[in-house]
Amino acid sequence: MTTALLTLAVTVAAYLIGSLSFAVIVSRVMGLNDPRSYGSGNPGATNVLRSGNKAAAILTLVFDVLKGLIPVLLVLQFGEPWNLRDNTAALVGLAAFLGHLWPVFFRFQGGKGVATAAGVLLGLHVGLGLAVLAVWLVVAYATRYSSLAALLASVAAPIVHIVGWGPSSATLAILLMSGLLVWRHRANIGKLMAGPESKLGQKSAASPAAKAAKPEKAGGHGGHRKN
Repeated sequence: MTTALLTLAVTVAAYLIGSLSFAVIVSRVMGLNDPRSYGSGNPGATNVLRSGNKAAAILTLVFDVLKGLIPVLLVLQFGEPWNLRDNTAALVGLAAFLGHLWPVFFRFQGGKGVATAAGVLLGLHVGLGLAVLAVWLVVAYATRYSSLAALLASVAAPIVHIVGWGPSSATLAILLMSGLLVWRHRANIGKLMAGPESKLGQKSAASPAAKAAKPEKAGGHGGHRKN
């Protein structure tokens, strides 16, 4: 198999791994409501936490981080004999992140990608991932707003990477992830400015989309769901 075909294969595999929506999977296994049916309607750890089940939220967080981390580490650890290097690692990380945002297994209705992006950053450079995580933790602790913490961490990620490691093929992937993270939080930006944004651990009522239709029937409205 040529390097180009192998790169394509591992990129597709990373996207499929990213497409596993663990917020939905964990909730189903643990007998909880579908996270797309309450709160922000976002299938992510923060929204699962709004169910009141901390164990489910932690499991969702861990698995979402791992699906960004593992593809990157596999390429970095075993890709060299097949000419799969840092640029391929950045590509598969981006693919896993895109899988989380638009999962093929869940009608392309995914989460915002914060945890998966964190996994990608940890895989590319542990120090980078920890530095960006520190930004998230400080802001989240100070404000209790997960969305604000994610936005500031997203802005910090490419800056920290360029300053700490210099521009590289990973820089473009990180910039794309950061831009998409900000875009996926556009509704949260409006809520933060207006004041009604939910805080960490705060329980929420059913999402607007869930009131009109069940998650399995909401395929045409995923892009209009308020977060």
